[in-house]
Amino acid sequence: MNVNRRQFFRICAGGMAGTTVAALGFTPGAALAETRNYKLLRAKEVRNTCTYCSVGCGLLMYSLGDGSKNARASIFHIEGDPDHPVSRGALCPKGAGLLDYVHSENRLRYPEYRAPGSDKWQRISWDEALNRIARLMKDDRDANFVETNAQGVTVNRWLSTGMLCASAASNETGMLTQKFARSLGMLAVDNQARV
Repeated sequence: MNVNRRQFFRICAGGMAGTTVAALGFTPGAALAETRNYKLLRAKEVRNTCTYCSVGCGLLMYSLGDGSKNARASIFHIEGDPDHPVSRGALCPKGAGLLDYVHSENRLRYPEYRAPGSDKWQRISWDEALNRIARLMKDDRDANFVETNAQGVTVNRWLSTGMLCASAASNETGMLTQKFARSLGMLAVDNQARV
């Protein structure tokens, strides 16, 4: 570029005027094309398994809570886990809609009991529910337990009650569930995957 003396002074004067105006606070505003903040930036990530079917897809759940009692309200994003060997980050429509299930007003959050002949459900505590289930199982087992068959061979069977196990549980949980059911004498043990 070939600049003479007069053009050089004009360029310098224009640059000084521009920097003086900027120094006085007359600068342009922030550009509108800036990047958004990442919504999961401060979130706590928890890995879980989808509860809908027997496939056992992996989930990543994000919350801003500290794990307190109101943690349900703080879950704000659920997505598939790309590192999970079963689903590799993919979710079916039910799994993709888990966030709506978590925040649903119709979601059952505590045990309820409906007395025989009643048309109303009443809320009971977890201790009451577990004690009632244990008592009913014990009474049924005592009434229907078969120690020996017709030939006099010891069989120790409880044929009037069965157990439905979770299919998304680990192998260790499945083994313990199987041992529990068989130790009571149950023969009807099935898995959610077949239902």
